[in-house]
Amino acid sequence: MSKKGFAGLDKFINSAKKAAKSGVKEEIKLWGEAAAFQFLDEIQNEIIRTKTVDTRRLLNSFGKGDSDNVWSISNGGLTLEIGTNVEYASFVNDGHFTVDPSSGKDRWWVPGRWTNGHFIYDPSSKEGMLLKIKWVDGTGYWDNANFIFQKMFERSLEKKLQGWIDSTFEGRA
Repeated sequence: MSKKGFAGLDKFINSAKKAAKSGVKEEIKLWGEAAAFQFLDEIQNEIIRTKTVDTRRLLNSFGKGDSDNVWSISNGGLTLEIGTNVEYASFVNDGHFTVDPSSGKDRWWVPGRWTNGHFIYDPSSKEGMLLKIKWVDGTGYWDNANFIFQKMFERSLEKKLQGWIDSTFEGRA
């Protein structure tokens, strides 16, 4: 998954630093946090839309304050970091082989059992399934959400900056 910044973020940070001196620092912080929640919503929407998972672990890992995700907001430097620590998140987004090609093997035994058409991993099981090497396409849920959110963020940023500029210079003309 890409760790690239959002288009216009540098412009936002510079404007935010200037606006912070004019008394809108708390408003900027709240708006940034709201934007992060919008991005999380878009990620979850794309996980659902692309039918990425049915266990809901990945879907639920994108949220604030959960031990399976990354969420960091710092005050002065306006740092905002969101994500997930679910180990398979990037494989589901980008695609993956069912068996690691560098292992030199073309099969992999996975212990577990089938219940109601779903496989349940159980390392102590004598039953399981044999995976043959094959490529599984990724769903691109993160990339899709990032693209959608960037468009939303750019429009919101323009409106917000104009609002802050207008309120900062209101009555000074």
